[in-house]
Amino acid sequence: MVEVRLFAYFRNNRGKIVYVDPNQYSNVQMILDHLGINLSDVQILLVNGRHTHAQHELKENDIVALFPPVAGG
Repeated sequence: MVEVRLFAYFRNNRGKIVYVDPNQYSNVQMILDHLGINLSDVQILLVNGRHTHAQHELKENDIVALFPPVAGG
């Protein structure tokens, strides 16, 4: 499984962590589509703690972290 960690308002109606099968969702973009998150709404995208891109190919035990833009003061 791939663990997808969601932050801030990405958690709304989704929870903090979502697990997906890398055989079904082979890259980050497919996960975003599944979760209904637009890539343009993602400020920081990490896989295993490293910045990456939406076409990053996923493998078993990867950890994806998705952060929206930070706002506030």
